[in-house]
Amino acid sequence: MRELTWRPLTTADAKASADLLNAIETVDRIGENYVEADTLQELLDPYADLERGSLAALDGDEMVGYMKIRYKPFAEEVHRVFLDGGVHPGHRGRGIGATLVRAGIEAAKVLHAEHHPALRLVVDVHKAEHIPGLADLVRSQGFSPVRYYQRMEHPLGAAISDAAVPDGLRIEPWSERTDEDFRRVRNESFADHWGAVPLPVDGWQNKITNQTFKPETSFLVRDEASGAAVGLLVAMSWEADTATTGIRDAHFMVIGTLPEYRERGVAGALIAHALRTAAEQGYDRASLSVDSASASGAPGIFEKAGFEPKMRYVRWELPVGSLSG
Repeated sequence: MRELTWRPLTTADAKASADLLNAIETVDRIGENYVEADTLQELLDPYADLERGSLAALDGDEMVGYMKIRYKPFAEEVHRVFLDGGVHPGHRGRGIGATLVRAGIEAAKVLHAEHHPALRLVVDVHKAEHIPGLADLVRSQGFSPVRYYQRMEHPLGAAISDAAVPDGLRIEPWSERTDEDFRRVRNESFADHWGAVPLPVDGWQNKITNQTFKPETSFLVRDEASGAAVGLLVAMSWEADTATTGIRDAHFMVIGTLPEYRERGVAGALIAHALRTAAEQGYDRASLSVDSASASGAPGIFEKAGFEPKMRYVRWELPVGSLSG
């Protein structure tokens, strides 16, 4: 094999990135398929510094591996930098993955020193548990498992629970006028979630209200007496997944309730409403991801709504320490 070329990613790599991720999917089978618009959205992430926080491995014109880190715009005590990446199945076993992980750790140190130098730095990797060789790779670089997540699914041909909207509350659909209410409720409802930080406007637009966002299947719960927004559910769907699998999936990306409104049936009512709406709109399935150790009891809420676990993910972490200490 010829020698590889190494360089940072650029937005011009969207097509090559999609091709690489689709090749990875044929072996790893994590249910993620891409078109160029999807990978371009990730490359345009305002908190991904491509010049200093990414690296691509190329065999001629073909991208055979990449890594990209995402720093946090806000952090308290600990700054968790997210490291993502992958290697083409035909090029595994050559040390490319280890090179990319080490480069990601070094890049995380650089961006951490710029954005949150007084805090402790932790590098996170989030991957499906079954990916061959992944556990050995990250362990070899010093990472340890710290959290587990479940992808859960609900076939929309199955029965949908009939959870009533609690008295004094109403469900309303997303609109441009209420978009900021959605973002605010997301930030406030996730404030006590492990590892979560507020999403600023540009992060919300990049990660949530992008080309995969489904406003017609996204809802807000409002307190009729005060007018305050108290819960939300945001749905997304990837056309590349539908084209590849023939299954139209409504992915419930964000589900949250303000702490003072929990244990009143808000989440259950939102989920039932969104499931019925998705079924009416011709979706075949609904899916979501949940922290298995969620303090809010989310796994039990989703199981009660009819979701079943399908795939487990592991959050690996590498504490790097404080650069100013």
